[in-house]
Parts: sequence; C-alpha cells; structure tokens
Amino acid sequence: MSQPEHEPDPQEQTTGGGPIEPTVRGTALVFEGGGMRASYTSGLLVALLQEDLHLDWVGGISAGSSNTANYLSRDAWRARHSFTDFASDPRFGDWRTFVRGQGLFNAQYIYEETSLPDQALPYDWDTFSRSTTRFRIGAFNATRGEQVHWGRQDVATLRDLMVRVRASSTMPVLMPPVTIDDEIYVDGALGPAGGIPIDAARADGYEKFLVVLTRPRDYVKAATRNDWALRRWFRSLPAVADALRERPGRYNATREELWELERSGQAYLFVPEQMPVGNGEKNVARLAASHEAGLAQARRELPAIREFLGL
Repeated sequence: MSQPEHEPDPQEQTTGGGPIEPTVRGTALVFEGGGMRASYTSGLLVALLQEDLHLDWVGGISAGSSNTANYLSRDAWRARHSFTDFASDPRFGDWRTFVRGQGLFNAQYIYEETSLPDQALPYDWDTFSRSTTRFRIGAFNATRGEQVHWGRQDVATLRDLMVRVRASSTMPVLMPPVTIDDEIYVDGALGPAGGIPIDAARADGYEKFLVVLTRPRDYVKAATRNDWALRRWFRSLPAVADALRERPGRYNATREELWELERSGQAYLFVPEQMPVGNGEKNVARLAASHEAGLAQARRELPAIREFLGL
C-alpha cells in the first residue's frame, strides 16, 4: 500500500520519544531457529514481554531472528501472530510459490512486505529505534563462506532490518538466497555454532546466557545424507554444500557445550518439554496449540528464570 504524500516514509521515519532502556542487564538472550517450531518458543517471548523482562542483549538465527526482532519491538501480539494465525495467509507460501521461484515460504512477502503499516504484521519501528538493547541477527554469507552477525549499526531503516531477518531465515533449497550489498546470504544455521548464536553473545562480552531452544533435550541431529545431491544443487555456491554437510556436527557440539554451561550455572536453557510441530507446519490450530504449550511452560519456569537473572 502506498503512503499518502503528507506522511513520512515508514522506512526512513525518525522517532521523537526518548530511549527505551532494558530492565535486566548482564545476561544475553539467545534464540535458536527452527521454522514454525518457533510457535512454541514464541510462548516464552510473550511471557518475557508480559513480565517486563527486557534483557540488554538479544540474538537469533533463522526463526530466532524473527523472535529477536519481535522482542526488540516489545510486541506480544506480533510475536504470537507471526508463528500462528499468519500461516493461514493465502500468500504465506506453498509448492506453487516454490515452483515460481519465490520459495516454499514466500519470504519477500513474509518479511519485507507484511512488516509495513496496514499490512498483515505491521512492525513497531518506533519502539525498535528507541530501544537501547544490543542485538545480533546471524546469517551465512554464501559468497565468502563466512558467518555474519548484523547489529544496530547495520540497520538504518525498516527494510534494512527485515531483509536481514529474511536472509537469516532463508532455508537452502526451500527458499531463494538473498542478496545484500552484492553478497549472497542463506540461513544463519549454517555457521560455526550450528544455528544457536551463543558465539555472537560471547563475542560481545557476555558470559551468562538465557538460551531458548526448539528441540527437546534428547534430540541429536543426524548426519547429512546425499552429499552429492547438495553439491550438485549448490555447484555455484560450494560453501553452502560444505556448511550443510558440517552443520549436524556443529549443532550437536554447541548443544553439548550448552549442557556444560547449564551445569556450571552460566546458562539457563529453555528446552521444549515437547515439540508438537515441525519446521514446515502450516495448520493454524496446531500452531496455536504449540504456542499455548510453550507459553504454559514459560509461565511455569518464570520463577526459575527470574532467579537465574538475579531478580
């Protein structure tokens, strides 16, 4: 929808309010990805917002980058809606959009169009802009074969933010790669930490972590099969094929590290008691039930989370 001439462009709009400060300092909030499994972890996000628990660092990869963006805008409605009711949007994506080259999830629509005012998921750019919380959104640079973690210095407009959330969430094969400043990006889960950006939090000086996972405790990622097929599919981007092959080992190693941090008291891990949906789930009733289950678990764990945060 075009904006009336007398209104400022929402992509460039400046804010008049003062800074919005975090309420909790010294702990990094880390969101794992997982596609529509984030319907469950968005329940924790909503619980944190409802309790006014705003940590001074938040980072995420893939679907975790959407949770990160929603946390920064302090929008509980958007946090829930993004992974539940929105799946019924006729432009959300399916095999028809995949065949047209838009992806199984219609990424440009989901991230860059719906965030605008009067669209399906309007984003509170004012609150985001006034927030002083540090953040990182992780993606994999397929051109260079390197992980990147974008922060506030990389984001001047709403589109700057949402194109990076889209890049972070671009699942190889299922969604077309994203080009930013002549570099090609895909899902941040292909990086060294396997999709759980605790490395980004450490690089910013944090030693205490609230980590939000989307797999149960007993999950172990299996080795990648059909390596030859990946190399053929990504023959023009060999770094992607290499990273996909290495991801299971990296992911499992990061999880083992998290268990150690939990035992030492340096990390609180929010781990799903169950995971009722897969990463490609589009059934709104199942997604809503998943969100409610995550919210219920989060509310049960809030006393322990508060204690961990020193509150």
